[in-house]
Amino acid sequence: MLVAGFSFAVMGLFVKLGAPYFSPAELVFYRSFFGLLPIVLFALRQRQPLTSVHWRLHLFRSVSGLISLWLYFYALTQLPLATAVTLNYTSPLFLAFLITVLSREKMNGPLMATLMFGFVGIVLVLRPHLGPNEWFAGLMGLLSGFGAGVAYMNVRAMGELGEPEWRIVLYFTALSTLVLGLYLLFTPRHPVTLSNIGILVALGLAATVGQLSMTRAYRTGATLLVANFAYSAIVYSSLLGILFFGEWLPWTGWLGVAIVILAGIAASRFVRRPVPLSETEAS
Repeated sequence: MLVAGFSFAVMGLFVKLGAPYFSPAELVFYRSFFGLLPIVLFALRQRQPLTSVHWRLHLFRSVSGLISLWLYFYALTQLPLATAVTLNYTSPLFLAFLITVLSREKMNGPLMATLMFGFVGIVLVLRPHLGPNEWFAGLMGLLSGFGAGVAYMNVRAMGELGEPEWRIVLYFTALSTLVLGLYLLFTPRHPVTLSNIGILVALGLAATVGQLSMTRAYRTGATLLVANFAYSAIVYSSLLGILFFGEWLPWTGWLGVAIVILAGIAASRFVRRPVPLSETEAS
C-alpha cells in the first residue's frame, strides 16, 4: 500500500500536468487505456486466462469503482481540491464500517481508532471547507468515498477466492476504458500530440502500478491495516507539491502529515494477524 500511495501521488502529479491539455473525462479514459495495454500484454505473454468464473464479483467491483471515480471527478470540478480529496479519502472509514456490518469479523477498537486518527491528519493537511452552495457536490464526493469502500470490499472478497490482482485490475480498467471511450465519442476531444502524449502514458503507468499494488495489498493483507496505509498518498502528494509546484504546507499541514505517519505505525501494533490457510483448513 505504501507503493500504491506513492504511485497514486505520482498519478495526481501527471493529472495536474495534463489538465491544461485535456478534460477530466479524457484524463480518466487515457489513464484506463494506457493502463489496460500492459496488463493485456502481460496476460497474453504469460498465457494467462482472461476469463474468470467470478465475473459477477468483477462486474460489481468494476461498476462500483467506476461510479466512485466519476463522482470523484465531479466533486473535483465543483469543489476546492482539498475538500474533494478529503471527502474521497473517507473510503477507509466506509470500508471499516462495511467490514463490521457485512462480515463476521469483530470490531478491532484500537485499529478503528488509528483509522479515525489518520483521517484527522488528512483534514489537517488539506484544510477542507464547503460553501453554502456546495453541499450537493460535497455529497457526491462523500459518495465517491463510499463507492471506493464498496470496491475494496469486493477486492478483498476476490482475494479470498484466489483471484490474481492483475485480473482484478484488468476488468476494472477494461470497463472504464469502454464506458469512457463511448462517452468521448459524443463529446468534444482535445488532440493528442508529441508534446503531451508522454503525460498520458506516464499517467496510465502510474495508475496501473498503483492499482496493482493496492489490489495486492487488499487481497493479501490485513484489511484495516492496509486501509490505514492508504493515507500515505497524502504525505507523498504533499512532498510532490512542494518539489514541483512550491506548495509549502502551514504548520497545521505538517502536523497532519505527522499524524498520518503515526497512525500507520500504530496500526501495525493493533492489527490481528491472519491465520495461515493450512491452519484454517485443519481447524
